[in-house]
Amino acid sequence: MKAANEAPGTGRLKIGFVLARSFTLSAFALFVDTLRLASDETDKSGRVLADWQLLASSRNLITSSCGVQVAPTSDFVDPREFNYIVVVGGLLNSEFPVDAETVSYLKRAADRKVPLIGVCTGTFILADAGLMKHHLTCVSWLHFQAFRERFPDHEVRADRIFNLDRSRGSCAGGSAAADMAASIVRLHISRDAERNALEVLQIEKARPASDIQPRRPLAIGTDDPRLKAALIIMESHIEKTISIPRLAALVGVSRRQLERLFMEKTRSSPALVYKMLRLERAKHLLTQTKAPMIEIAIEVGFENASHFARLFHKAYGQPPSKFRSAVSN
Repeated sequence: MKAANEAPGTGRLKIGFVLARSFTLSAFALFVDTLRLASDETDKSGRVLADWQLLASSRNLITSSCGVQVAPTSDFVDPREFNYIVVVGGLLNSEFPVDAETVSYLKRAADRKVPLIGVCTGTFILADAGLMKHHLTCVSWLHFQAFRERFPDHEVRADRIFNLDRSRGSCAGGSAAADMAASIVRLHISRDAERNALEVLQIEKARPASDIQPRRPLAIGTDDPRLKAALIIMESHIEKTISIPRLAALVGVSRRQLERLFMEKTRSSPALVYKMLRLERAKHLLTQTKAPMIEIAIEVGFENASHFARLFHKAYGQPPSKFRSAVSN
């Protein structure tokens, strides 16, 4: 990233925020408060080492998803005034989360090589503007399917909490916003400034970008981050399955290491766990939808209904059609 090439402690860290309609207040507050507390000693809140502005096309109040409203502090000034521009998204049911002028401003910032960061569903706004292509995007597991359906040609993952990829950044949202902000503070200001901010926020230690999203997939309890990452990735790739070697590469281990890890922790192979996960998703679809068998088979990654039916029968002792009838009666 352009700003990442600057040495820590040179000048003030300046960040411009763009808030979407129905943005997530917690993610924005954690990000900006990490900057505020890193900018000055203890809790004085002076803009000594960092500065920030809330940018918008008008001075109208912006309403968050919880109803709290925030007032913009600046018009769309030259984006080169900022080290980063951070787009904070929120609810996905808003057809136009930002206006056309905001989209034009983000494109202008990208043209001028200003790093852009999407927080929560702010990544969707950047992707809609064509600004996330060729950049790895990190999203919450909650929004993974929606992102992949809307942007099938984008590289996306839902196991990590945030990512900084060349001139783009992305963050799953929630408390991970503080972790991302802390990493930027550490890079551009100092470790002491980061420590000051986190201590006041009652955060013991910032998590790195490689940390795994806090979720228990498949109801398998494990503290091993490699296994958690593998399970989350499996859950995120049900219809378009990925190979076990590719899964191992995403987790950062060899195929043999991954298989050994699964055997040690689950007493099963990764391929078998993956298959059972797909069949469990099929059970949910059988009980919650009236979709034909062929549609369910394809949605859970099987090429045809007969192959799906054989595996389902072997796993659960009855064909999927009989399972559906028994549940509906």
